[in-house]
Amino acid sequence: MDAGRLTMASARILQRSRWVALVVVSLGQLMSVVDETIVNVALAPIQRGLHFALPDLTWILNAYLISFGGFLLVAGRLGDLVGRRRVFLIGVMVFTASSAVCGAADSKTVLIAARFVQGLGAAAASSTIIAIVATDFGDATDRARAMGIYSFIASGGASLGLLAGGFITHALGWHWIFLINVPIGVITLVLGRLSIRENTAPGIDRGSDILAALLVTAALMVLVYAIVTSSSAGWLSAHTLSACAIAGVLMLSFVAAQARTANPMMPLRVFRTPGLGAACIVRGLLMVGFFATLFIGVLYLETAHRYGPLQTGLSFVSQTVVYSSISLGPAAILVQRFGPRLPLLVGFPPMIAGLLLFAHAGAHTAYFFTLCAAFAATGIGGGLMFMPLLIVAMAEIGPSDAGLASGIINASTQMSAALGVAVLGTIAADRTRNLLLHGAHRPFALLDGYHLAFAVGTGAVVAAAMLTVLLIRGRR
Repeated sequence: MDAGRLTMASARILQRSRWVALVVVSLGQLMSVVDETIVNVALAPIQRGLHFALPDLTWILNAYLISFGGFLLVAGRLGDLVGRRRVFLIGVMVFTASSAVCGAADSKTVLIAARFVQGLGAAAASSTIIAIVATDFGDATDRARAMGIYSFIASGGASLGLLAGGFITHALGWHWIFLINVPIGVITLVLGRLSIRENTAPGIDRGSDILAALLVTAALMVLVYAIVTSSSAGWLSAHTLSACAIAGVLMLSFVAAQARTANPMMPLRVFRTPGLGAACIVRGLLMVGFFATLFIGVLYLETAHRYGPLQTGLSFVSQTVVYSSISLGPAAILVQRFGPRLPLLVGFPPMIAGLLLFAHAGAHTAYFFTLCAAFAATGIGGGLMFMPLLIVAMAEIGPSDAGLASGIINASTQMSAALGVAVLGTIAADRTRNLLLHGAHRPFALLDGYHLAFAVGTGAVVAAAMLTVLLIRGRR
């Protein structure tokens, strides 16, 4: 009897510790995602404070995206080999320290360099989180709930970053959008050491191919660099094409190195896992549509409606609230009862409807109720779809490869977000430039450019819906 009670008590403690660990890793993910967008509404104050030239201002965003997107794959695999808890905590430590440097920066060089290091820390922390959640929560019901929480943080955190950036910049100044990470990071480190269980890590053997890890990291960084600079250099410019070619050569070298290595650091078999590739492609197309609201939506509100940072951030409240409500409740219930395919299919219509509302919104369109409804509709779609895609992606991944799969999912998401921002920004700018050359008034030309970008984002979501029907099956 005593042994039975002891076993039950131990099981209850283990169950509670899993949820505590989920809260801790979610804090780490929240910091990483929020810092992708929190600076968007603070760029003007930063430009004035540090005397940035306008072309250099984009590097506050680009430096973070390049290191974040480039290091995710290797960081995820390192979690499998040396311990996910260890990699997560090191990432949080690096992210927290570099955030303090960003907040104290007194020159643009220091800020950009610190943002690059901050991206490395964010990659190390976030690359292992999906693997930690997937391996800690074996029960289908608990896994769906846990993935719902993670999905809200991972995707909803981007719009939350806009809201937080508006509030903090308005109330305290731009330095605090970075300094706010320091106390959160310290709390995450302390709780993480106490609550996160370490996985069985085989270690990095002498036969592991470190060169391949360096090759794939360099390839991804160069590719992200090509994407984020394409809007200014031009998609068909020698700069962009040569960077893409270098990234391609590095990636082929990585594949060749892995194919002839007896003990590959990143085994290529993981990339062939059923469900993982399809989920990443669909998720990537969805991110293009979702980031249309986060990037083009911000430009639309600031130029067409003359919103300041605080008003712009507040405009995303309906999207954030609806997204969190759906992903933390109904989405998990639907996945549990019907499998991941049904909520995916149900989520596409509201997402498409919301983007179409933006594509037809004018300079005098009222926030209540048209724009509010558009934000809410995209929140409904995102809340229903992003979590089931994680379930599909991780469904057939073994525990030993969960970190690498986590890195693949995160890397594909970051690439898609960066590509979406670059493509949509280029489309909007080119459309505006052509209209201005033909004598159109600037407000009309800007608005028409935004409309075209929203239409392209809508097309990406429609393509994601078609691929979901073709590639993602109705397995429970």
